[in-house]
Amino acid sequence: MSRLHVFADEAGNFDFSRNRGASKYYIVATITAHSCGFGTELLDLHRDLAWRREPVKGFFHATTDAQRVRDEVFNVICRHDFTLQATIMEKSKAQLATRATDSTFYKTGWLYHFRHGLKNSVNRAEEFMVSAASVATKKRQTDFEDSIRAVVGQFMHHKPKWVVSTWRAHCDPCLQFADYCTWAIQRKWEMQDTRSYDLIKDRITYEFDLWEHGTTHYY
Repeated sequence: MSRLHVFADEAGNFDFSRNRGASKYYIVATITAHSCGFGTELLDLHRDLAWRREPVKGFFHATTDAQRVRDEVFNVICRHDFTLQATIMEKSKAQLATRATDSTFYKTGWLYHFRHGLKNSVNRAEEFMVSAASVATKKRQTDFEDSIRAVVGQFMHHKPKWVVSTWRAHCDPCLQFADYCTWAIQRKWEMQDTRSYDLIKDRITYEFDLWEHGTTHYY
């Protein structure tokens, strides 16, 4: 059975302003793989780092991990076979209707991401699962999971078996793997820092600036 695993994460926030702390971009990203072996290896690495008394926390999280921990995580990432897709949304170019609610904005990103970045890959698989990192509140998590399910269903109604699920990243090391890849892409776009991006750029099959040709900024 050809089963494809899709692990999804996002970067950026829903602060549509020029305030300090507001991200310039919102990024929807996915990794796809036919095996989840990298998750097992990340768990092994976590135990090994703890044994060596490295500053490892309860789970891997690229934003807060020490650089020497990141280096070891990326060493694991680079040993595995996967592909990476990212849709980049420059928030100030989003029309008011597109950002009327957080879930509307999120669903817009997922719609274009799935249509252009994922559809061909999942079409080649007999069945697939989309696992997404959950967000802060239960209501928002439900809204976002419903958004993903609606987008997938729009294009994959002919598929006999597909599943969408969301849970906290600390529950699944494969989501931590996706977090690291998404963080690397965010660093490139927000800060022009390509140190980590350069390690994984050969795995990227889709990286698209959704409103690249837009000239109007709405705030």
